[in-house]
Amino acid sequence: MSDLYWNHSTHYYPDVTRLVGPSTRTALDVGCGEGLLTRRLRAAGAVEVLGLDLDPEQVVRARLAAWGSPTGLAYVAGDVLDPLPELSEPFDLVTTVATLHHLPLDAGLRRLRDLVAPGGTLAVVGLTRPRTAWDLAVSAAAVPAARIARRRRGEWEHGSPIAEVTTSHGELRAAAREILPGARLRRRLYWRYTLVWRAPGAHED
Repeated sequence: MSDLYWNHSTHYYPDVTRLVGPSTRTALDVGCGEGLLTRRLRAAGAVEVLGLDLDPEQVVRARLAAWGSPTGLAYVAGDVLDPLPELSEPFDLVTTVATLHHLPLDAGLRRLRDLVAPGGTLAVVGLTRPRTAWDLAVSAAAVPAARIARRRRGEWEHGSPIAEVTTSHGELRAAAREILPGARLRRRLYWRYTLVWRAPGAHED
């Protein structure tokens, strides 16, 4: 990845784009910002990629950035919790990076789950608030790594709105266990976690 677009969240874009497979026809990126991940999902092989963002200015930036790109990229301004017509059909891959903490946790996870087609995949990269001694230790361990990365790679300023993180890792884990059974939740470097969930197939219980 070019250092031009590196920050603590885009560091995990390669993990997300690797989830694009031969059966990934449609993809949705919730909280797409200026569309960097949507363009990478399209380049990875997703046929039709929709970017959704609450901020109309970010959607305009995404459309401008995608000018001249291959067909299959579209953007819409709106709230993922609303019944938007563009979200009437589920997607083979749903991604969201540094956005879930902008939503009510349970409602956000349930909505994201419901947007995934049978057999499809949900990928979340997010942040949680340290609450326990272990949380604080993990958070502190990221400080020197982040300082080194910033000196070596710089840090891209995405320009998207920032929201306070209130959900703890324990709360996230409990909600994921209930709403997304079988999801793989991992603490990651740079104060991030990744959550990957595969929806049951059409003929699975």
